[in-house]
Amino acid sequence: MAGAHFIEHKGKKILHLDFAGCKSAELAKIIPEAKAMIGKEPNGSVRTLTDVTDMEVTKETSATIKDFTTFNKPYVIAGAVVGVTGLKKVIYNAIVAISGRNMSTFDTIDQAKDWLATQT
Repeated sequence: MAGAHFIEHKGKKILHLDFAGCKSAELAKIIPEAKAMIGKEPNGSVRTLTDVTDMEVTKETSATIKDFTTFNKPYVIAGAVVGVTGLKKVIYNAIVAISGRNMSTFDTIDQAKDWLATQT
């Protein structure tokens, strides 16, 4: 189910941002919740796992994700993204280039969680 919640994997706290299948309107509701959660954490402490599988790609969703990534940059130590295919690859590459963030893409959520657990 789409939303934002903390999980634990191999002793590491990870913020799972489940945007899978989201349309623009749904994403616009989840992002403020996620911002509030991240904003309560210390700078440089958050590991994010973002699932964009089958997420709607529009001008609005692209802008929302770019804004969100800019907002959470000070808080995030590493980000893993699952479901980056097609046009989402172009958007992902632009976000990485603009933000300079420590982000990687993965084929599965388990691979992403394992990588995030190693990030310090």
